Amino acid sequence: MAEKTKAESKKETKKEPSKAKVEQKPSAKGVYHYLKKAWLNPTEQNTQDLRSKMISWRAGNRITKLEKPTRLDRARALGYKAKKGFVVFRIVIERGGRFKNRPNTKRRSKRFNIKKILKMNYQWVAEQRVQNKYTNLEVLNSYKIAKDGRFYFFEVICIDPERPEIKNDSNFRWLQNPTNRHRVYRGLTSAGRKSRGLRVKASNLKVRPSGNANKHHGK
Repeated sequence: MAEKTKAESKKETKKEPSKAKVEQKPSAKGVYHYLKKAWLNPTEQNTQDLRSKMISWRAGNRITKLEKPTRLDRARALGYKAKKGFVVFRIVIERGGRFKNRPNTKRRSKRFNIKKILKMNYQWVAEQRVQNKYTNLEVLNSYKIAKDGRFYFFEVICIDPERPEIKNDSNFRWLQNPTNRHRVYRGLTSAGRKSRGLRVKASNLKVRPSGNANKHHGK
């Protein structure tokens, strides 16, 4: 018989790998994972509870200050912290477009329209309305809670940039820069960027640097 080569001899000396498979236990999930899952896949009881809450929300004020977020998982993902300087507001926005008052003086027929087209999503409008009412705060982000046949319900996260707790926080110290004030009016929040079409980059989109720079051809 021919002598074995060195490679064949090395293969024989190697130990065969064990065929027993090690069972991997599923990793433990945090509380925010289950909170998110409960909101995305609500039970019938949770849906009924939310509908009963919307009845009281519709009867209340359009902007309401909250002690804590309704959707804690979403608020935490958008930067909320349970510390001084953070404020959460619930705002109710009417659906069906925006309308302005009908003119009382003489107009041409086409100028008598009362419908106003803003090219803005409801969430961006909600952030601006909160900023108009609380001028000393800065809008950080917002998220949708629910909607019905007539209203949208949003929660807006605001920050008081003059609080010492915010000034000493390295994650939110950038709000002290004057160039970062009134971000919501310039469409720099997440909802504003989405409404402006800045979530996608493409050569055929005329949304950069802005719609005004491209003769309003962006939207």
